[in-house]
Amino acid sequence: MAATASLCGQTDLCGQTDRSKPVDLALSAQDEAFRGEVRRFLDDSLTEDLREAGRKTGGVFADFAAGVRWHKVLARQGWSAPSWPKEHGGTGWSATQRYIFSRECTAVDAPRIFAMGLRMVGPVIMKYGTPEQKAKYLPGIVAGDIVFCQGYSEPGSGSDLASLKTRAVRDGDNYVINGTKIWTTGAHVANHMFCLVRTATEGKPQDGISFVLIDSMEVPGLTVKPIVTLAGDHEVNQVFFDNVRTPVANRIGPENAGWTVAKYLLEFERGGEAYTPNLYARLDDLRRIVREEAADGSGKLATDRSFAERLAEAEMDIQALEMIELQVLSDLSKGRNPGAASSSMKIRGSETSQKIDHLGIEALAWYAAPFEPEARLLGHNAPTVTPEWGLTAMPLYLNNRAATIYAGSNEVQRNIIAKAVLGL
Repeated sequence: MAATASLCGQTDLCGQTDRSKPVDLALSAQDEAFRGEVRRFLDDSLTEDLREAGRKTGGVFADFAAGVRWHKVLARQGWSAPSWPKEHGGTGWSATQRYIFSRECTAVDAPRIFAMGLRMVGPVIMKYGTPEQKAKYLPGIVAGDIVFCQGYSEPGSGSDLASLKTRAVRDGDNYVINGTKIWTTGAHVANHMFCLVRTATEGKPQDGISFVLIDSMEVPGLTVKPIVTLAGDHEVNQVFFDNVRTPVANRIGPENAGWTVAKYLLEFERGGEAYTPNLYARLDDLRRIVREEAADGSGKLATDRSFAERLAEAEMDIQALEMIELQVLSDLSKGRNPGAASSSMKIRGSETSQKIDHLGIEALAWYAAPFEPEARLLGHNAPTVTPEWGLTAMPLYLNNRAATIYAGSNEVQRNIIAKAVLGL
């Protein structure tokens, strides 16, 4: 609790977190020194264009090229894999240090990196991979040279993932894959894919699934087609497999045991990274909009009691989520599976994010309506209808409509909690 309170800092109702004010409770001397080290590194390493990429992020990830650059800067510092153990290239940081790092990065607009390798498949390889697989993939993931995308969802197989139909048939030392995946984030920029495929049709649907890695997104027979979202972004894709070959040696875990691997990965997708550092940064952005925009043309929203109350409720939601996250981060740092707590994080994080999105659109009013995707391109300096500080509000609102669906819909997560926690 002491660490948590100190991380939150002090805020006024409609003002940003003021890092110059004394914190409520003190961090340990070691953690204070660590925070100072992080701030110095960020001051020295974050260029203005990287900060711009962070500010203009209207989807899940920042500009891909900027994210790769930042990933490699972090890798040179030895900080690209905060949650990984040292033996695999990680930092060995405590849960508090990892949280401090996330809060400090978001506070100065560091771009979010494309981290499916770091957050999702990397921990899977550590747990289920062979020594050869660990040596082949983990160093490249840490360095930012190997970039994974996720081949899970299919048309008609999303929340009911066990119904997937993409087939992999054994042919000597290879699998031959046919089928399609959809909503594949970053397939157009990744160079690797982790993929669920059906290797058997008898028995329960879960029993015939295998988890395989594909070493190139340009392998013969693999086609990536873009899907442009409501926000006007190209983040997701549909991927088609036409006799795509991948070595049997790229299978993670035993054949037909991919369901166990997949569930383990999803727990990291839902709970492997804290929501609240980004939510606190989003809250600060919202407060800036509130200070600038009038409620009805007659006065500032900062003086509107009803809106201020809802803003305060959003902050309390973030603080409640923070308690869950710190427990999960502590469990992960000790090598414990977060279990159903990751489902709780996913529910609270996604729904709180949508609440902040809605408040941002309400605060911007008519400024939220113009469609100006070019304004979020790095280096764009032409006049815009929407003020710069409001450019990402509508894209975030539209993009995050999916947050309560992806990584397992929130309805599914509530079922998981009911079974695992309540025994229902």
